[in-house]
Formats: sequence, structure tokens, C-alpha cells
Amino acid sequence: MRPSQHVAAAVLALPADRVRRVAVDGVDGAGKTRFADAVGAELTVSGAKVIRASADGFLNPPRTRHRRGRDSPEGFYRDSYDYGRMVRLLLDPLSPGGNREYIREVYDIRREREVRRLPELADDDAILVFDGIFTHRDELIRYWDYSVWLEVPFEVSIPRAAQREKTPDADPQSMKNRRYVGGQRLYMAECHPRDRATVVIDNADLTNPVLLG
Repeated sequence: MRPSQHVAAAVLALPADRVRRVAVDGVDGAGKTRFADAVGAELTVSGAKVIRASADGFLNPPRTRHRRGRDSPEGFYRDSYDYGRMVRLLLDPLSPGGNREYIREVYDIRREREVRRLPELADDDAILVFDGIFTHRDELIRYWDYSVWLEVPFEVSIPRAAQREKTPDADPQSMKNRRYVGGQRLYMAECHPRDRATVVIDNADLTNPVLLG
């Protein structure tokens, strides 16, 4: 059984009397979107109604993301995302007692601008599959019924992210990458996402992820 199948089966086994919420976390370049898409596909094949969303749909604009400086690790960790709107527009509505009327994104990172989306109504047995860095933060952890940590060393994730973004700097030790590596180290030291996750998966090889426990 592939890890994505394992996760999908575990999520389907959760009580279906409310929206089930799944998070896929990992450092930048860990393969979160790809893995979350795979889980979503497995769930869809099983007949589940899947809502796909990403933390990147709740990015802050550059003036907020870079207010501590463009190279600041703390700024990357503290200021990248608008958690207030993420919770208010997506996570609270899909939580027990919520009205299930949600907005899946408010920001387009490709165009660096806010977007207006109409609210959508989730089925009462829908499954949210959410991917993004920092999803085991204190203010988010209570929203997940099941969560994944993708274990990938920076020596693998940074070159992978550089290839994705078509940038030449694949060195985790470079000044340019100091913001991203340092910010994610702050997160890991403060929140211990590997320990908080329901399951840990070695995703260093995108073609052969391995369930670690």
C-alpha cells in the first residue's frame, strides 16, 4: 500500500458525521502539494467529496511578508500567512459547529494579488485536504483530524524548490536561502511538527515515499 493510500484509508475510517480535515505539512520543497493531490485522488476514487486548499491561498502581500526584511527567517515564519482569515474563512466554517460555508483562497501568489472568491457550501461529510508549511503551528493544530509530516532534508528540499521556482540557487547554506531554511528551523524548534503529526512519511524520493510511522 502506498503512503497516500494509507493516509486516505485512515481518513476514511474517521467518523463521517462531520467534515474531516487533513493537513499535509513539510518544509518548502518537501512535495506537499503533490502528496496532498495524491491523497485527494485516492479519496475521490473512494467516492469522497474532497475540498482541496492550500496555505498559499492565504499568503500575506509582500509588504507584510517582508516587513522584518526580505532575508529575515523570523519574518518568513511569523509573517508569511494570514492565519486570521485562514481560520475565519476556511477552517472555522469546516469545523464542528461551523456553517460549512467556506472560502478556499483569498490570494493568488502567481500574480501577487488578492482574489475574490464566492463562498462554497461543503457537504456535511466532505473531506478537506489542506497542504502548506507551518500547518502544525499552535494556532492551527486543533483544526486537523489527521495530519502528515513529510520528512525531507534541506539538502534535498532546497534544490527541489529551486528547480520548481526556476531559480539557480540550490544551496541550503546560501544567503538567499537563509530566510527559508532559518524560518523553517524556527518552526521545527518551536512546534515540533514531526511529533505533532499523525503520521510521518519520508518523501526524499518523490517516486518512492516511505511510511515511517
